Amino acid sequence: STRFTFRTGRQVPRLGVMLVGWGGNNGTTVTAAVLANKLGLSWMTKTGRKKANYYGSLLQASTVCLGTGPSGDVYVPFRDLLPMVHPNDIVFDGWDISSLNLAEAMRRAGGLDWPLQEQLWPHLEKMKPRPSIYIPEFIAANQEERADNVLRGSMAEQVEQIRRDIRDFRESSGVDKVIVLWTANTERFCDVVPGLNDTADNLLILEGCAYINGSPQNTFVPGAVELAAQRRVFICGDDFKSGQTKLKSVLVDFLVGAGLKTKSIVSYNHLGNNDGKNLSAPQQFRSKEISKSNVVDDTVQANPVLYGPQDKPDHCVVIKYVPYVGDSKRALDEYTSEIMMGGTNTIVIHNTCEDSLLASPIILDLAILTELCQRVTFCTEADPEFQGFHSVLSIVAFLCKAPLVPEGTPVVNALFRQRSCIENILRYPWGRANTSGTQRSGSVGPSARGCPAPTRGVAKSSRSWCPRPGVPSAGG
Repeated sequence: STRFTFRTGRQVPRLGVMLVGWGGNNGTTVTAAVLANKLGLSWMTKTGRKKANYYGSLLQASTVCLGTGPSGDVYVPFRDLLPMVHPNDIVFDGWDISSLNLAEAMRRAGGLDWPLQEQLWPHLEKMKPRPSIYIPEFIAANQEERADNVLRGSMAEQVEQIRRDIRDFRESSGVDKVIVLWTANTERFCDVVPGLNDTADNLLILEGCAYINGSPQNTFVPGAVELAAQRRVFICGDDFKSGQTKLKSVLVDFLVGAGLKTKSIVSYNHLGNNDGKNLSAPQQFRSKEISKSNVVDDTVQANPVLYGPQDKPDHCVVIKYVPYVGDSKRALDEYTSEIMMGGTNTIVIHNTCEDSLLASPIILDLAILTELCQRVTFCTEADPEFQGFHSVLSIVAFLCKAPLVPEGTPVVNALFRQRSCIENILRYPWGRANTSGTQRSGSVGPSARGCPAPTRGVAKSSRSWCPRPGVPSAGG
């Protein structure tokens, strides 16, 4: 066994979050939600008065069992395990290809009740996204009509302007840290081109900010990963896991865990927000299809009794754009499994979810958890120098459809194992034991030791949790 010493910085910084796509549905909704909570707003709906809250946030609205006391199990909110940034204290800024201020963008998004929008309007109309980089071939052609707030000049000049924006925000807002989070349109997958983005030498560095990818495109090409390791900057993603995929990771884990051989998974979605409009283009849909399809792989591979080496369920994902339904996404799933003596079992689920209201608390959790990990360091008796977690911060797998992990580390998609990972990592700094059978994983080593190309989407083995025994995990 190895004895670890953890050190957590207690001083909670003033956190700034810069959103790529600040004027989109997610960006406006998360900003409005934080503002509504900060102001303590309430509003009337047809079912009665509602109050601002953070339901859907793992850190703000979920609890952890500390152990058993005289009166039974003792639970505390996740947010109380370690000193964390409170969502109300986050300062937002960001970029968007649309020039609408956040009040106008909130109204265009249509995700919030009208009486709440009216209360938020005077606050949000003062906020306007900075001009953004716009490369038409990476997003759907139907986005061109929104692109009236874009940077000009060479790519190097545009990147330099983004860097100036980050410095300007840090100085003008007085924040101590800045995290950049992508919540803009899904892009097509990019090619890894030698001499362009294959190594850190061929990429421009930003401003030492952690970067979170909330969409499914392969932003973290080998050069980006190498650069993050060199600069000891956290990167994490990919793609917010909010509704249908989160349910899928639970249900398939249940079915296979119960000894049922799931043979077919068909997932149909239709939605009418701008995300759905962008995904109506084939290349952008392909990025989303990949992130949604790989979520069951590790669960299947963990059961060789049911599945052979090349055996896996048929898995079909369909997404359609229906403008009328707006941000209220419909998802229909069918799971067909083989059962005893040649029988079959089919489960059909219909799910209606308000897309941006589910994604917004995930945005907050990703930013807060990433910032917390920047203050956690550890050492061992054999290696007494305190070091941070691996640059590929896979502790956030619970929040992402296609978790990014360091090369050679298994991808774990089973939802409750991902949650146990976060819980256990937050328990380590104050000496509490694991709450489940989750082992300490080698998925995240010290950032100073470098970071090879990451793995995303397909797990080699969901049982192998210790590829490098003795290194504590931020990703399990």
